[in-house]
Amino acid sequence: MRNLLGFWIDTISWKNLKFRFLISFTWVEKMKDRIINKSAEIAVIGLGYIGLPTAIMFANAGFNVIGYEIRKEVVEKLNSGNSHIIEPEIDDLLHKAIDRGRLKATSNKDDIRGKDVYLICVQTPLRDDKTPDLTYLEEAVRTVAETMKKGSLVVIESTIPPMTTLKMGRLIEEIRGFKAGVDFYMVHAPERVMPGRIFKELVYNSRIIGGVTEESAELAEILYRSFAKGQIFRTNSTTSEMVKLMENTFRDVNIALANEFALLAHQYGVNIFEAIELANTHPRVKIHTPGIGVGGHCLPKDPYLLLSSAKEDFGLIQKAREINEDMPLFAKDLLMNALKMINIPPEEAIVVVLGLAYKGDSDDIRNSPALAFVEGIKEDVKEVRSYDPYVKGTHETLEEALKGADAAVIATDHSQFKNLDWEKIGSLMRNKILIDGRYIVKTPPKGFVFKGLGRGEY
Repeated sequence: MRNLLGFWIDTISWKNLKFRFLISFTWVEKMKDRIINKSAEIAVIGLGYIGLPTAIMFANAGFNVIGYEIRKEVVEKLNSGNSHIIEPEIDDLLHKAIDRGRLKATSNKDDIRGKDVYLICVQTPLRDDKTPDLTYLEEAVRTVAETMKKGSLVVIESTIPPMTTLKMGRLIEEIRGFKAGVDFYMVHAPERVMPGRIFKELVYNSRIIGGVTEESAELAEILYRSFAKGQIFRTNSTTSEMVKLMENTFRDVNIALANEFALLAHQYGVNIFEAIELANTHPRVKIHTPGIGVGGHCLPKDPYLLLSSAKEDFGLIQKAREINEDMPLFAKDLLMNALKMINIPPEEAIVVVLGLAYKGDSDDIRNSPALAFVEGIKEDVKEVRSYDPYVKGTHETLEEALKGADAAVIATDHSQFKNLDWEKIGSLMRNKILIDGRYIVKTPPKGFVFKGLGRGEY
């Protein structure tokens, strides 16, 4: 009797498993067809530096896209045809998507209910103790879980610690009772773009797609193939998460090495930029560029995400972070030494910071070393002014910022700063100190006390 009962239970379990597999297979085929025919409806959660360009790309590829954004002022601005971020081509591409009726923004959860595809593009910042803050991601996943239907494809583009996609899949299972890989499809497909080149790189950069299941990855590849021309590599979600973090940690560690070379150059009286150029003539050497620090939404954060669940300490990655985080303080030392050279007490000095964005020709101030520099000197000097042609809230003109100032500090490599008339600028200033944190000024201007990061000969 027990054998018969066991057989009956096994038979029911097998039939149930087979039934769920057939349903999943059917949904996969239906989803493939909807994606290929551009009839799949897409919701993008988060319309920031990645979410908005991604939404625009899918809309202009022929999909109906709705962007969900909790900032109502951003929603209003986008629906009126105006972007809230600065990026080449974004205004024209946004107008094109809206004019065709393919893209709109909303703050109403009901507007994203029952979509075929959900793309999550929200920030994953660090807390003060350098641990990952996944609050925004978890809230986005909860929103998706509440509004999705069976058979939906959920894609996380946000950069996240290893194994987070699996955890978010389990969160959806807890909220809705759906089974990942059976009732819905889950993928991590990290962005790999640079501000200033986003639309070009969305199309031509290679892409990593990590699926919780093979079917999930396959669906996502078909989706991104609607506009992507670069190679697409499929793997599992945890490998995808680690690949993204490894890429940015590699860059961060190598920039730290370049920054440490720059610090050594000051001791040896060497121009580190000349030295790097010569070292890079070796066929197997490619040293990065040093500077006032490392900013942006990825490099200062991703090494900590990579280490967040590690069971032991990894000293190289941690030390690299410390070096890069200390570079604004070294720039402060250069400033203080220059003030001392001409007997200006720091508490009487007016300092102008040229550039607040973390990279040239961008308005992106996330984790900007320029802001860290400002924070580091504001209690020591009389006044800190700033001028950035891309960032709101700074002085309107360069002349206005520099009038009566004692020191100018180049913190961002904006193109505008590369051909400045330093003789004219000097005539506006009370004292003429120039600190170059980005190797903008190749030859020190006459009449200035000049200190360049990594310029040991001056």
